[in-house]
Amino acid sequence: MTRIQETYAARVARGEYHADPAQEAVLPEFERIHAAVNTPVKKGLFRKAPPPPQGLYLWGGVGRGKSMLMDLFIEHLDVPARRVHFHAFMQEIHTAMHAARQSGIEDSLAPVAAKVAAEVKVLAFDEMQITDITDAMIVGRLFEALFKAGVVVVTTSNRLPDDLYKNGLNRQLFLPFIEILKQQMVVWELISPRDYRQDRLSGAPVYFTPIDDSARHSIQQVWEHLSGGDAAPLVLKVKGREVEIPAFRNGVARASFYDLCGRMLGAADYLALADAIKVLVLENIPCLGRNNFNEAKRFVTLIDALYEAKVRLICSAAADPESLYLEGEGVFEFERTASRLREMQSEEWATDA
Repeated sequence: MTRIQETYAARVARGEYHADPAQEAVLPEFERIHAAVNTPVKKGLFRKAPPPPQGLYLWGGVGRGKSMLMDLFIEHLDVPARRVHFHAFMQEIHTAMHAARQSGIEDSLAPVAAKVAAEVKVLAFDEMQITDITDAMIVGRLFEALFKAGVVVVTTSNRLPDDLYKNGLNRQLFLPFIEILKQQMVVWELISPRDYRQDRLSGAPVYFTPIDDSARHSIQQVWEHLSGGDAAPLVLKVKGREVEIPAFRNGVARASFYDLCGRMLGAADYLALADAIKVLVLENIPCLGRNNFNEAKRFVTLIDALYEAKVRLICSAAADPESLYLEGEGVFEFERTASRLREMQSEEWATDA
């Protein structure tokens, strides 16, 4: 039994993990990469370094343990490695390219890719998905440079490679990148019948009212349980603008009502958010009415986007759904939102998500 398999088995024995044949089946792939990158390279005048191993593209349904397995793999590495959410990484790349252009460099991507390659031997991306044309147009050259420099890439995704940037603008220009992924990485579908993220919420309350110390404590517990408490901002690019969500980890986002509804956001922003996450922890929903009519309209649009995308909602609110909006224009229209908020609390709705 290998080191990674031993750790997995020990955590199953302690009750930290659930034994899952689908997860166990992919562990040798992680161990293959682990053994190859941790093997010292023998140096000599005529000795050529061995080619880097193929990476791993691990895809499958939400909540199947993909991120957990990748974290387990990273934990065992003895070489420079970085684990980062794909959206956050691409945001860093764009920022670095902008800085390179400002300094007069003609090919701004080349020095940025070289810097990444010099810093890590393994890059682990969580939740690779590409919805933005600016990402789509540079990601092929970026990864080609990283692979050429010997960087090994491990990534999780909810989509198989052929579905990346599906129906995107000028997608034909993106297709060579998909072929690069297939050549440089083993594509593995994690087929597990169990959704562990939903299991963690099964039977647990997801709507906390009123907004008091008890609700805040409960929300914090849920957040730590789902995310591990370790998070970074998520920056979404929507029609040339940037929309920042304060905290994000493993498909779970956390924001306040005013983060999402107090700003001038619209349907496109909420649709992009719903596409990027699987669970939203939304705090401090106030009572709604004529005094915050615009915020209330945005809230309705947000709930519609989450509902249609089957995003799991965990929230704290000033009142029950039916009592959130009792006066002013929009009361009648809010009845549907209240109904959806109530439905989204049910285990049946979560099971269908």
